[in-house]
Amino acid sequence: MRSIKTTCVIAGGGPAGMMMGLLLARSGVDVVVLEKHADFLRDFRGDTIHPSTLDVMHELGLLDEFLRRPHDELREIEVRVGREQARLADFRHVPTRCKFLVMMPQWDFLDFLAGHARKLPSFQLVMHAEAAALIQEDGRVAGVRARTPDGELEVRAALVVGADGRHSTIRAQAGLEPLDLGAPMDVLWMRVSRLPTDPPDLFGQVDAGRMLVMIARGDYWQCALLIPKGSDAAVRARGIGALHESLLGLSPWLGERVRELAGWDQVKLLSVTVDRLRDWAKPGVLCIGDAAHAMSPIGGVGINLAVQDAVAAARLLARPLRDHRLALSDLLRVQQRREWPTKVMQAMQLTIQDRLIAPTLAATGPVRMPLFMRLFGRFALLRRIPAWFIGVGVRPEHVG
Repeated sequence: MRSIKTTCVIAGGGPAGMMMGLLLARSGVDVVVLEKHADFLRDFRGDTIHPSTLDVMHELGLLDEFLRRPHDELREIEVRVGREQARLADFRHVPTRCKFLVMMPQWDFLDFLAGHARKLPSFQLVMHAEAAALIQEDGRVAGVRARTPDGELEVRAALVVGADGRHSTIRAQAGLEPLDLGAPMDVLWMRVSRLPTDPPDLFGQVDAGRMLVMIARGDYWQCALLIPKGSDAAVRARGIGALHESLLGLSPWLGERVRELAGWDQVKLLSVTVDRLRDWAKPGVLCIGDAAHAMSPIGGVGINLAVQDAVAAARLLARPLRDHRLALSDLLRVQQRREWPTKVMQAMQLTIQDRLIAPTLAATGPVRMPLFMRLFGRFALLRRIPAWFIGVGVRPEHVG
């Protein structure tokens, strides 16, 4: 069995894990990141990079280079409910360096972070290494064992960070229990080609029993069709033709392009979960990102919260890790710093779920745009509120 000794090992090479690994390595902390896949090329992941995350990239001196990568810039969000249409958010006034959301495939974002992290002597990224079990000694976590194509890998470290997503092995192994907050919907992800004459980016469309969000990705749309929780099997049983009809009912301008979806193998299910840990840490182990708090896809804020967790954790833990004096109290400071922003954002998502999504998915007759949406559409000043909430969030973090 191969063995590595380091200061910090991070399970999960997503936005939280890669950002924390980069920041710790820049601070002189020896860090190993374990990513269970052989590459970052997985479709239907969150693709929104928020203004507050772009501020972090600027503080790292990487923003200009990052923005030279292919991307789309989103300055407004529009939605159509029934026959009514309105702009809901305007990012052109957020108090950040960049006044827009960046739409970029997540694999490009992760590849960019990994490329810069690999230049640092204290950083090591091990691909195709899936964290499988914690090493526990003397009442604390002392490392992790991972499965690799070459056999088992043992990584011993002063700190294990669980950044391995909403189905985190690390949090399960550590016995950290999540509080399930509930979600009334699941999401079917698919892609349809995009034409220059199509409507604006991130175009939300809502009608009785159906909701669709279309995210522009160059020459195609990444489509998210919301369905009632647990109804995936029933939806698929109705056949691919019924899916075509649902898409055309919401976006008739797609026309014959819906037939690009020739079979269900082109449609992926995201089972939506909203939860958070009561305790994010135990001696020697800390969870961040989706491992600490799974977010609804509403607002696309999951990536932003994960990055903010990573920035806060690296800033708070770099010195005690360097000085070899890490204590449980240091880990709890991360939860104290990031728990309140998580609760506020989840409260917003739960309100939208309960007041808009659940009633709409249950509706059988015509639906009308809620009053708050009509007000946002009518008064430009109000559109700055959701833009700030989504683009900046509560308690944005800085590299320091």
